[in-house]
Amino acid sequence: MLILGIILLVVGFVTGIAILWTIGIILAVIGAILWIMGSLGHAVAGRRHYW
Repeated sequence: MLILGIILLVVGFVTGIAILWTIGIILAVIGAILWIMGSLGHAVAGRRHYW
């Protein structure tokens, strides 16, 4: 999810499409939160590790 968010950020920035930029920011933030929670040992969506 983090990688997809970064890809959408880049594509949205290059093409100038604002909705891709917005969706990319949202996905990148959610992906970063899930990654941090998983790396700290918290169970995320029933999984011990999230990747």
